[in-house]
Amino acid sequence: MAKQYLPNLAHKEEMLREIGFTSIDELFSDVPKEVMHEFNLPEGKSEYEVFLEMNEILSKNKTALEIPIFLGAGTYNHYVPAHVKYLISRSEFLTAYTPYQAEISQGMLQALFEYQSLIAELVGLEIVNASMYDWGTALGEAALMSYRVKKRAKFIVPKHLSPEKKKVLHTYVAGANMQIEYINWDEKGQINLEELEKKVKGAAGVYVEMPNFFGLIEENVEEIGKIAHENDALFIVGVDPTSLGIFEAPGNYGADVVIGEAAFFGNPMNFGGPRAGIFAVRNDKKLIRQMPGRIIGMTKDAEGKRAFVMTLQTREQHIRRAKATSNICSNEALVAVAAAIHIASLGPKGLQKLGEIILKNTAYFKKRISEVAEIPFDGINFKDVLVRFDVPYDAIHERLLERNIHGGFYLKQHFPELGESALFAVTETTRKEWINALVESLKEIIAEAGL
Repeated sequence: MAKQYLPNLAHKEEMLREIGFTSIDELFSDVPKEVMHEFNLPEGKSEYEVFLEMNEILSKNKTALEIPIFLGAGTYNHYVPAHVKYLISRSEFLTAYTPYQAEISQGMLQALFEYQSLIAELVGLEIVNASMYDWGTALGEAALMSYRVKKRAKFIVPKHLSPEKKKVLHTYVAGANMQIEYINWDEKGQINLEELEKKVKGAAGVYVEMPNFFGLIEENVEEIGKIAHENDALFIVGVDPTSLGIFEAPGNYGADVVIGEAAFFGNPMNFGGPRAGIFAVRNDKKLIRQMPGRIIGMTKDAEGKRAFVMTLQTREQHIRRAKATSNICSNEALVAVAAAIHIASLGPKGLQKLGEIILKNTAYFKKRISEVAEIPFDGINFKDVLVRFDVPYDAIHERLLERNIHGGFYLKQHFPELGESALFAVTETTRKEWINALVESLKEIIAEAGL
């Protein structure tokens, strides 16, 4: 029994005596027998042996530098300039945690203030918090905030929303007994306005994404906002910030709240995280007081010098306690600072160029992919493109992987009504030759397999 729990150490008995036990079984006697399992652990190895074994396991992975990736649906391969990683690796940023004692965290507070200022300029709203966990949790918090502000339990979202965001949203609003109403898409793959007008009455908030889950720009976004406001609902827009160099800022077309994903700037894909959700509101006291998270402000100290403070801190760990509007407590500040550095480095012209490259690559992808598959929804796409095949896509996907090409996100289990569809994505890192190789491979796979 002893070998199950403890390595074969020469001084095992001596260690047991020191802590007051005579055997390993006695040490674990409080653990119920029904949960005890045989620990089939290998013999110990040296550090170098472990290093070699881990390296062998890791070598089975394919990175974004080794294989073209067209996987869409929320995680994208963007280029992060080398200086971003260098700057956030400085100990002043890397070791800084959430500034509970703000007066001793001036550097991090200033960096977060700059992040807020940059996001405010990007999204066209005045008030931005110092980030959320990610886009999904920002959506959940926006729903809860609309409930607190409007005192209504209904929240409206498009049916064409990512599966992950749907799950997070339902988890967040469950405790408040909120009802999520889904609006179908129309023949263009955009929010069905007629259905929205029927369901909007009594809603606390109406949510729309730009671009939407299918990668399409919602052409009637201003009309959606108008419908929301006519029914006294908050108009909430989820936006991909990398698009804001070429598309209108949501605040300019009436958004009350803007959410999104800041980690698209300055951060690699990181197997899906960590991230930093954007959360911004217009300059309205009711909205500001109900914002989740924390807001960093600029002031003057006793000597008249510029200083930074946590102006609002609505988390339960601070003075709000039971009255807190949020339990956001982990530190996504480093991710937000990386985003701020990247955005500042690009500047207005760089942001515009980034958006133009992505838009151009998306258009080229649509042109080529239409040679082998159908694009069911016509419109302006940014990054993501919904592609439908006449044959089972999962079989195609496996064959693409065999050719060292990562295809799109298979949608059938989430949206069966779309048939054999997948969500492909391109960014500024996508090369034309990769798109060409994908299309030619698709032609060969479909022909060879008789699919």
